[in-house]
Amino acid sequence: MAALISLSLSTIPGYICPLTRALHFDSLACPKFKRKSTLYRSIRLFSVSIRAASTMSYEKELAAAKKACSLAARLCQKVQKALLQSDVQSKSDRSPVTVADYGSQALVSFILKKELPSMAFSLVAEEDSEDLRKDQAQETLDRITKLVNETLASEGVSPLSDEDVLAAIDAGKSEGGSLGQHWVLDPIDGTKGFLRGDQYAIALALLDKGKVVLGVLACPNLPLQSLSGHDESTVQNKVGCLFYAQVGSGTYMQCFDGSPLVKVHVNPTENPEEASFFESYEKAHSMQDLTSLIAKKMGVKAPPVRIDSQAKYGALARGDGAIYMRFPHKGYREKIWDHAAGYIVVTENARDKDMLLILEERLRLLFPDVFKTHVNLEKKVLKKYVSHLIVGVNDSSEAGGVTTDAAGSPLDFSRGRYLDLDTGIIVTNQKLMPALLKAVQESLKEKASCL
Repeated sequence: MAALISLSLSTIPGYICPLTRALHFDSLACPKFKRKSTLYRSIRLFSVSIRAASTMSYEKELAAAKKACSLAARLCQKVQKALLQSDVQSKSDRSPVTVADYGSQALVSFILKKELPSMAFSLVAEEDSEDLRKDQAQETLDRITKLVNETLASEGVSPLSDEDVLAAIDAGKSEGGSLGQHWVLDPIDGTKGFLRGDQYAIALALLDKGKVVLGVLACPNLPLQSLSGHDESTVQNKVGCLFYAQVGSGTYMQCFDGSPLVKVHVNPTENPEEASFFESYEKAHSMQDLTSLIAKKMGVKAPPVRIDSQAKYGALARGDGAIYMRFPHKGYREKIWDHAAGYIVVTENARDKDMLLILEERLRLLFPDVFKTHVNLEKKVLKKYVSHLIVGVNDSSEAGGVTTDAAGSPLDFSRGRYLDLDTGIIVTNQKLMPALLKAVQESLKEKASCL
């Protein structure tokens, strides 16, 4: 039960101080809500631990992550440029993205270790070196090592050997979990987009005790201008965005050319008719018929914006659209590296009444007996400390969105390499989330009844 409370509160670390004060107050105001009760002790215990995590600074880790992703993006850009300039291209030839994928992971792993030598290093990543250690892979390995060394040359780093590169790649074999700190990396998210010359991202996040505390998204092909803009010349000539977020510090975007930082926020619209939504470019990655039905039920008028990779999270974080929906086909298990960086960039520390309603609902589900026994608990306690929390709302939240699974539960990154969730992932602002959840539930029931 304690672990469930931790999960429920993990999405709102900034609320903990007023929450604790309100609990102290209400234990006196409502005698039935005793300080010795399971509900009180559980919330109090985890409020203390989460508050500590939320106020911890990760500046050094963030600086290292930004540097690692920027260098990896440079390597990937070089490979993609050569791919697109090649006279002969085969749709079945995945060797360019293979080289970039491994090279990106090797670079990020190496830079993180180099920049943070005192940090116990744990990396949960997509690739390992098994295939590269085969005799027939030597040519590919040589290309990877050459690219890595060319990219590191600007950092004054001595050339790495093939074995150094393989070791850096294999550093990503961690299983993650709820204990300690773990980096989470997708070296190239959106490999099909990479091959087409479209969107892809280098996505890096840091978990601390199972919670995402910082994230960096390098999106080399994402226009600096909003995807909803109409100036095509500007969109085509100004590309390359770096998004990053740290718990309690906001979400920022910077162009690869070194333009000034811009603090970004999700689209605040309350009207579904004014909202546009993102979904996967590839039909194989998400059930587009379902997302179309959900959008129709919500009253969304705009056609979907379909792009590859976690670049969708970055675009959503800066307000290009208002909704992102992902409903993988049956049997697919989401990996944490597919969402961790995007999750914090778009949603971390969202502080609004709608998030508080989610907390209220979770507490009611977790402690049904308490609510049944004390019929006045909601009026005398719950809503009172919820009102205390609302007083603590400020503008330091990250992009200000909400991310849940199809059942409205927050994403849990503490269970290893996979996300165990209900059906799919939905992202929007706090004001639209209730309507989106309702449309999702109705659409899922409707689709199930047709089977």
